[in-house]
Amino acid sequence: MIKVLIADDHKLIRSGLKMTLSDQEDMEVICEASDGLEALDLVKKNDLDAVILDISMPGMNGLEVSAELRKLYPLLPILILSVLSEEAYAIKSLKAGASGFVHKEKIPEELVKAIRRVANGGLYLSPALTEKTDSDSGNQFRKFLYENLLLIEFQVMTAMACGKSVNKISKQLLIDPETISVFNNNILEKLELKDNSELFSYCIEEGLI
Repeated sequence: MIKVLIADDHKLIRSGLKMTLSDQEDMEVICEASDGLEALDLVKKNDLDAVILDISMPGMNGLEVSAELRKLYPLLPILILSVLSEEAYAIKSLKAGASGFVHKEKIPEELVKAIRRVANGGLYLSPALTEKTDSDSGNQFRKFLYENLLLIEFQVMTAMACGKSVNKISKQLLIDPETISVFNNNILEKLELKDNSELFSYCIEEGLI
């Protein structure tokens, strides 16, 4: 059972989200929050498998809550919801520590799929967003390869690209240094890169650091 917290300052939206998830046999809404600070408090008090955060909330917004939760619970799946620009805020959400982003216009068709993906350790971006327009290549599309990464791999990738040492990443993410090397090799393979210098360039090009 995927135990979920929903945080949104609009009661009707929380009710709609809860109704959508209540139809799923493998999901249960454990608690609800109406602002960011309440969400933080409830996460600390409950055993959760996923957290859904509205990006715009009083007190602390969803990005701020996500960043704080990532420090406290490095592997907690976090999904950001918003009516704001998907292309602009999806990447900001990932940078803030979220595991995925769903535009509110795409609920309910994408929500359940997104929760299952992040709850299993993956990243989630909408199908539309995973194809990026390249106007210089005859309107061709290029897939966001990093969507294939696990959350922990994404965290290792961005930390390494920011120049953090293996020991610092190990302490930050609570994983062994040897495991980081394994993740690093997996990341290079999934992103079709040769070495960490190419990884750094890739993260710069994609606006991930």
